[in-house]
Amino acid sequence: YDDADQLIADSEVNAIYIATPPGSHKEYALKSCAAGKPVYVEKPMARCHDECQDMVKAFGAAGLKLFVAYYRRALPRFLKTKELVESGALGTVTGVQYRYAEPRHGRIDPADLPWRLVAAESGGGIRASVRDLRSAGEEALKRELKKRLDRMLGCGTTTVEAKAGYGLSTQSEILSLEIVEYWNKRHPIEIIPTFLGAHEVPDEFLTRRDEYVSLVVEEMLPQVAEKKLARFCDVFCEKGVFTLEQSQLILEKARKVGLGLKIHADEIVATGGAQLAVELGATSADHLIAVSPEGIKALSASRTVAALLPGTSYSLGLEKYAPARKLIDRGGIVALATDCNPGSNYCESMPMVISLACMKFHMSPAEVFSAATVNGAVALGLGNQRGQLVEGRLADAVVWDAQDYREIPYHYGVNLVVNVVKAGKRVI
Repeated sequence: YDDADQLIADSEVNAIYIATPPGSHKEYALKSCAAGKPVYVEKPMARCHDECQDMVKAFGAAGLKLFVAYYRRALPRFLKTKELVESGALGTVTGVQYRYAEPRHGRIDPADLPWRLVAAESGGGIRASVRDLRSAGEEALKRELKKRLDRMLGCGTTTVEAKAGYGLSTQSEILSLEIVEYWNKRHPIEIIPTFLGAHEVPDEFLTRRDEYVSLVVEEMLPQVAEKKLARFCDVFCEKGVFTLEQSQLILEKARKVGLGLKIHADEIVATGGAQLAVELGATSADHLIAVSPEGIKALSASRTVAALLPGTSYSLGLEKYAPARKLIDRGGIVALATDCNPGSNYCESMPMVISLACMKFHMSPAEVFSAATVNGAVALGLGNQRGQLVEGRLADAVVWDAQDYREIPYHYGVNLVVNVVKAGKRVI
């Protein structure tokens, strides 16, 4: 078999052994349970305690056996550790540090990392952030967003795009966008809201991906548009997340309800997301770490902005960065952003991004500042209103403690912002 669903459905197969990366253990276990077959699942049982509990409950309700592999030879040590922790003999345990290493043979392909190093497979990633957001209250989320906005403003940012995408349910996505709207009315920073319900498939839809796409298209998007909570719709078009076909379906619906289009494209592997962005006339294609030569060619001949995020490669320890130089040399429009998020790049500092772009993208200071200002405005559909200090544009400006603009990327790791002006008003 090369199709797990066919194997599970085979009437001659009466039990299932699951030894895939743990990111799919729950999915295959629940499918096997629905098919009435007992399961033996490899260790670790799943990515988190909640997934394990879901599996146990499903098999218990179905009256089926669920077996889990364990480190038999090491079990006595595990039990002793459990005893020491529970008895308090070690004191109060405040954290656990886990280190993983393996021999490196040549260059590691980010698309082929061991599952322990892939957040979505090992229990972290977007779904972990989704669990955190769903368990947080509205007031806590408001406080957290304000802290991030304050830090961004302190680093000189006057306009920011804020994407949802960490609720992955209609209620949570709308709440996220309502909190963005709340601060957009109260904070000096101007916030451009983007709906990103198609950021990942949530745990409860792991075995029903097409149903989740239908939920985004038929329920989330119409409600977001009706409430006027977003200007753009984004989708994570990536291997293992949303296919080209699913991404196009979502984005075409977004356009019908009046939203602008953006795409998380070709971040991990080249899927053709850049070409889809151009085909649909998207305002921007974001990430592009793994964009293909064909994708570079398509973007460079279009008005779709390549929104590049060097902080993400830096934070994840990747050797590979988006091909900014190739895009610029071919005539593409390149913008820069932080990609500030809790999973892959927890950074609110555009000055840091500017420095990284000079070092890792081999962009000149002049190119970097254009990408961070006027091209950033174009990437938000504000190219005729923001991003330049010229007559007729909104007076957003930053005063720096520097003799020359080239000092700003060179003098990195500190905040050189002295004053920030938003719409002609000094806010710092």
